[in-house]
Amino acid sequence: MKENLEVLKIQRNRIELLHLMNIYTIEDLLSHYPYRYEIIEETLPSENNNKIIIEGKIIDQVKIFFKGKMSRMSFSIDYNGQVYQVTIFNRHYLRAHLKIGTIITIIGKCINKRITAIDIKVKPLSELMGIQPVYSLKDITTKSFLGYIKKALKYKQGKIEESIVEELRVKHQLIHRELALNNIHFPHSKEDIKQALRYLKYEEFFKFQLTMQLSKSTREEGIKKEIDIRKLNTLIQSLPFTLTIDQQTAVREIVQDLKDRNMMYRFLQGDVGSGKTVVSAIGLYANYLAGYQGALMAPTEILARQHYSTLTNLFKDTDVKLSLLTGSLTNKEKEVIYDDLENHHLDIVVGTHALFQKKVNYAKLGFVITDEQHRFGVEQRKALKNKGKQVDFLIMSATPIPRTLAISMYGDMDVSTIHSKPKGRIKTMTKYIQTTSMKPILKHLKEYLSEGGQCYVICPLVDESENLHAKNASQIAEAMQSYFKKQYHVGLLHGQMKDEEKNQVMNDFVENKIQILVATTVVEVGVDVKNANMMVIYNAERFGMSQLHQLRGRIGRGHQQSYCYLLSSATNEDAIMRLKHMEESDDGFEISYYDLKMRGPGEILGHRQSGLPAFVVADVFKDYDLLEITRKDAKIIIDKYLYDGSYKKQIENIKQELQSTNEYID
Repeated sequence: MKENLEVLKIQRNRIELLHLMNIYTIEDLLSHYPYRYEIIEETLPSENNNKIIIEGKIIDQVKIFFKGKMSRMSFSIDYNGQVYQVTIFNRHYLRAHLKIGTIITIIGKCINKRITAIDIKVKPLSELMGIQPVYSLKDITTKSFLGYIKKALKYKQGKIEESIVEELRVKHQLIHRELALNNIHFPHSKEDIKQALRYLKYEEFFKFQLTMQLSKSTREEGIKKEIDIRKLNTLIQSLPFTLTIDQQTAVREIVQDLKDRNMMYRFLQGDVGSGKTVVSAIGLYANYLAGYQGALMAPTEILARQHYSTLTNLFKDTDVKLSLLTGSLTNKEKEVIYDDLENHHLDIVVGTHALFQKKVNYAKLGFVITDEQHRFGVEQRKALKNKGKQVDFLIMSATPIPRTLAISMYGDMDVSTIHSKPKGRIKTMTKYIQTTSMKPILKHLKEYLSEGGQCYVICPLVDESENLHAKNASQIAEAMQSYFKKQYHVGLLHGQMKDEEKNQVMNDFVENKIQILVATTVVEVGVDVKNANMMVIYNAERFGMSQLHQLRGRIGRGHQQSYCYLLSSATNEDAIMRLKHMEESDDGFEISYYDLKMRGPGEILGHRQSGLPAFVVADVFKDYDLLEITRKDAKIIIDKYLYDGSYKKQIENIKQELQSTNEYID
């Protein structure tokens, strides 16, 4: 049971400060862990290191010099009978405590008996020695915060429940939860921290995996669909290309899910251009053959139109009735589609969020697909899924991660992976150029355009910004139109435009009425323009690697050589490393994993939208082995619970957390 902070008799104004840090209960307080530790022990300068932590006695008056808001404070100390000069900046408020004869501890750097201090503590070193936790705090001192933690631990002494079942705690040689919480906040040694982290990381992953496994095991019963496999194979054989091995495997898995009694909840991931849409289309056709309606939801109208065009072409020789439902249609056009869906005159509908509006009713919805799933919130996906009964559900994503990691992170879903790309694709030549100007590539661009090619120019901003020094699309489009005059047409595309405007610009680019399209990341997911085989990305360091790979995926869709130029004036070593890595790799799985390791899953996948929790101490990449161990352990526990009711208490606790947060499950 979660208890409020009031029971600890903390002052009301201090509780309000804790609330600002999202600390409302004793459990929240104890789970606000240090983000690092300072180890304080006497440290003398050496040949390889000039860092010091020493105790000294002040032997002269403190002098202060001001320059604007900045201050410099100087004085001398006696350390082991020798005089050292000490300087510290912007700590003039300490002056009242620094009297002659005062014993202080100094942390800083020392060269030739001159110390530049980064911190001064008005205490002897003997009182400070040990391991000091460092917290992320707001308007509360570390001393006060540790006082609240001490109160909480004393109040909960002997009453802190284990969340890891005893046999697993013993199996993995984990300490008890109460000791882990004491050690993480008040460690006496590095070993204390190590043991506390082992427990807390395992606990986080174990609870997450129990949640995933429980969700999977209690999945609703679905509808066993009868599919005419002969007709399905006829469609597959009529395709103008042969499916890759990965596509064939994914199709088999999806069709089997549709035929099974259990409801489908599958995650289909694949690299840019790997052919996920074709696989999903075959799934929609199988669902149609069973007599059910299907819906494919895309995050943007541009992408919805792309899917609609692809499906129309694939189903041209079948009896499938297909329609496109988006926000830009007139009310009259929408009403016709609403009626057709409700009366089962439509078999498949493709669209945006318009698919799950209140007015939309389906006669017999059996299969729902969402593309670029991390762009939809949980409630949006739920709303569409709830438009039918026992609906099979497929989520697609072009931000791929290694299959084993996907299985661990999306534990409540079955995972299908398309790694290989269709034959005949030529690798895009990618070049990182240290510049903010197009001058180094202008000659190549002019030659390429003169041969009839089209080009994307990507900018991080729509308009000029006072805060960010980056190229903006409006300015670049204007400059390019001025440079090329009437020789080539330049288009501008960005997210602030109305849907009708965006669609018009994109259609003009598809029809080659526009040769140079200057755009923001709105084209990250969009229409395939096979004639566009060059892309220039300004301020490339401002994009994540997975996003750069997505953007680059807009070109090279045909059988011609494509070129991607990454322009950047970044001086940050990590940023340069990422851009150089893009030159070498075109494997979306490898790039995404590298990006995830560098930036973390939150930025790439989105915590709540992807189904991933924001882990506090555990890291899905650094601690991947532990993530996999907890997945296997959680499966054993859930299987035993379902078989004979074992571990009922732990499972009930997880169910209660699910009901209160609804964070992990759709």
